[in-house]
Amino acid sequence: MVKGATVKGTTVKETAVQEATAPTADTGVLLKDMKVSRGMRVFRVANLVFLLVVVFLTMYPFLNILAQSFSSEGFINAGQVNLFPLGFNTQTYQLILADSVFWRNYGNTVLYTVVATAISMVLTTSFAYAIAKKDLKGRSVFIGIAVFTMFFNGGLIPNYVLITSLGMRDTLWAVVLPNAISVFNLLIMKSFFENMPRELEEAAAIDGLTQYGVLFKVVLPLSKAIVATMVLFYAVANWNSWFQAFLYLDNPDLFPVTIYLRNMIAGVTTAGSAGGTAENVGQIAANIQSVTIVLTIIPILCVYPFVQKYFFSGVMLGSVKE
Repeated sequence: MVKGATVKGTTVKETAVQEATAPTADTGVLLKDMKVSRGMRVFRVANLVFLLVVVFLTMYPFLNILAQSFSSEGFINAGQVNLFPLGFNTQTYQLILADSVFWRNYGNTVLYTVVATAISMVLTTSFAYAIAKKDLKGRSVFIGIAVFTMFFNGGLIPNYVLITSLGMRDTLWAVVLPNAISVFNLLIMKSFFENMPRELEEAAAIDGLTQYGVLFKVVLPLSKAIVATMVLFYAVANWNSWFQAFLYLDNPDLFPVTIYLRNMIAGVTTAGSAGGTAENVGQIAANIQSVTIVLTIIPILCVYPFVQKYFFSGVMLGSVKE
């Protein structure tokens, strides 16, 4: 193109600039859409206020428990403690943290949670991967058996007799094995594995990988979101579990910290057994529950932020079927 050429008295360069800067119908619509209407601004403000209210209502119980754990007896009994501690004290924290039984039970809880979560993940992943194969013989039978256990079980006494007859009572295995597989988590993982492209597994098989090789080298590396979500589900459930230990354990040295908390709430463990004197029994009785609750939930609060990014995507990927 010759520099300075004109089109009807206008240079080509000027024409291109005018076309580029001239408003079009599409540009006008876009600019109109970009303008936030008054109704949209009202909606955003109302939505923000609503979400703040939800956050406050969600956080209030935690903040109230935390405030009570640092408050004095008189204010707690008078019901005056809300979001901030009144009559600040750390007496109960000092007594609980100085109790060797608390730390022994705390260590038991960590052990039970780690072992139970590991066993649950191995069994759930293996079972879910197997029943996700549509060419598996008897697949519907295995799925039916799993779903059946969601609605029916042997009952408390038969379960107790079974655990006792297997020699697991008053051992770690009585806590970590009976609920090793959650059918709800199993079905979520099954749905996730079903939605994975079969071409990936077929290509890996052509390259010489066995079924175990496909699972460990192809499937699981692509399933970090759902695995992290299931680890969180199982870890929280095992950490908060107390009934299994209450039912099958007799040795206090094997109790988890949730039994310690339960005994505090039920009044089985008194302030005196925690090292308290007559002067501080009232203070301990007033906020020992909130102190123990705070000390119990701290590990979960510390772990959750590291797996939170996988939580939503893992649940949605495992629950939506194409």
